[in-house]
Amino acid sequence: MNDDDPALDDPVGQSLSGRHAHLARRFGRAATYLTDVATFSSVSVDPDAEDWADLAGLLGPGAFADMFSSPAVPPPGWEPVFSLEGRQMTWPGDGRPGRTRSASDTDVVELGADSVPEMLDLAARTEPGPFWPRTHELGTYLGVRVDGTLVAMAGERLRPPGWTEISAVCTAPEARGQGYAARLVRALTERISARGDRPFLHVAEANTGAIALYERLGFKTRRPVTFRGFRTP
Repeated sequence: MNDDDPALDDPVGQSLSGRHAHLARRFGRAATYLTDVATFSSVSVDPDAEDWADLAGLLGPGAFADMFSSPAVPPPGWEPVFSLEGRQMTWPGDGRPGRTRSASDTDVVELGADSVPEMLDLAARTEPGPFWPRTHELGTYLGVRVDGTLVAMAGERLRPPGWTEISAVCTAPEARGQGYAARLVRALTERISARGDRPFLHVAEANTGAIALYERLGFKTRRPVTFRGFRTP
């Protein structure tokens, strides 16, 4: 497995047709995640008019089509909703994530269904990206609690063959500067690597602080991406 793996060029489609197939809705050659899991949708790598018609039929009229990092642009009549420049980064697969400061009086814990209200609240306050009531079903989510309160989290999202994406990395404003995000990303990187996958992630180009953190931990930029969303006709 190397960074030229084409699975990384279509992480949503590869996840929906593989390890996340049980979380998918399909119509023709289009697919999207179940409601409240994720908004990401997929068409073929080189879609034609029929593919886009399938996606419109799957989502319904006037619906939001989150195309994530797909470079394909829908035909006229699809209303652009957003466009955001970003990058895809991969873990090189050798050694251990770089060590950074982390508090010794806190524990990294796994987060499950019983933690969803806290996870949704933290995501709403920190805006790490889309996070819904069933997003935690995509993979393992870890958190840091201080005096019983969830102050930081990160988890697994897209899972194309051989890879696992780290996502939803966030820390409550009052708990920043303690190394929690680094500690969580490091823990996930070690878990993902231990089961034979390689970690990767996506980050907005404007989020220079996060990019610097990931680079300190050893992640390398694979390619620039543009995150796009549209509304169906």
